Amino acid sequence: MEPTALERAIEAAGGTKALSRKIGISSQAISQWQECPPLRVLEVEKVSGVPRHELRPDIYPAPVEGAAA
Repeated sequence: MEPTALERAIEAAGGTKALSRKIGISSQAISQWQECPPLRVLEVEKVSGVPRHELRPDIYPAPVEGAAA
């Protein structure tokens, strides 16, 4: 089974403890996430490199090819 965007973000950040240190919350809080909370998406994107539209496609639609930014 392919890892979720959140799982990829945690791995890219160096694990749950590393991600928690980088965004300033407890690793226990991250362990309880089923998906990235809306208020944490931009922080997780910044430290992991996993795009916001992959972390929360319900909030951030995928960019459209060729569309003006």
